[in-house]
Amino acid sequence: MPIIIPKEIPAYQKLKDENIFVMSTNRSSTQDIRVLNILILNLMPTKIETETQLARLLANSSLQIEVTFIVPKTHEVKNTAKSHLDKFYTTFDKIKDKNFDAMIVTGAPVEQIPFEEVDYWNELKEIFEFSRNHVTTTMFICWGAQAALYHFYGIDKYPLDKKLFGVFKHKKSVEYEPLLNGIDDIFYIPQSRHTYNKESDLLAHPDKLIPLVHFNDGKESHTTILKTPDNKQLFILGHIEYDKYTLKGEYDRDKGKRDDVPYPCNYFNTETGDVDVLWRSTANLIYYNWLNYYVYQVTPYDFKNPTIKFKGE
Repeated sequence: MPIIIPKEIPAYQKLKDENIFVMSTNRSSTQDIRVLNILILNLMPTKIETETQLARLLANSSLQIEVTFIVPKTHEVKNTAKSHLDKFYTTFDKIKDKNFDAMIVTGAPVEQIPFEEVDYWNELKEIFEFSRNHVTTTMFICWGAQAALYHFYGIDKYPLDKKLFGVFKHKKSVEYEPLLNGIDDIFYIPQSRHTYNKESDLLAHPDKLIPLVHFNDGKESHTTILKTPDNKQLFILGHIEYDKYTLKGEYDRDKGKRDDVPYPCNYFNTETGDVDVLWRSTANLIYYNWLNYYVYQVTPYDFKNPTIKFKGE
């Protein structure tokens, strides 16, 4: 089944060219199928690229999904045309009374700034609180995950000696977890960040956050994916959604600004100089499993009530 996005949004034609099943909003309105509504808070400066990355992964399932994009009203977007934002995005104040099957909060290039000094922090806290009762399950990505861990659980981030940058070998922390169904014992996830969460803080929290995936950077172990016991919150401290050349784009961008930019680890093929994608199947499986087990299987059919009620409650 397809993902439903406006025909005019750049991701539509891009995914269609890749033979990914996309459906226009007009066509979907003629089908009597319960559509899953997913809210995406896009905090990345490369908004169009991020839209396409997430839409590609969400489309790789048997479910029909309709996406609503939002940006913080309290932040001035500088890297995306206003005409694009006006056409394809809305703001939290316009959707705060609605319910959604799921939400995704992306990363943002503000991880070296204290949370409280981010210009849209207060608005982000409102959105986080909104997710408690108006969203069945939320996926938080990279800085979005760090921000959520800080807001909900008081778990802070810490600076790394140098940027964690490249594609790293990961392992499962648990053997039987629906989110990881079909994933190999060893798999790869891109990382691009200057900060980290101490594993001891994550494991010691009284709410018993559950580590699912970890890796070792040669110095210490890091948790990359963890969740809450009720599956309402999933934290991904990495970028499985990244395209083939996203890390290269970040490397070229930063290299043009300063001299101390780290070379991405395990990313470029040393023989060809090109990039071998090692994480695509992992990304597709994680998003597929998340949509199936964490969203579709538990989300209510009728969203008329103002508060989410899970099946079986």
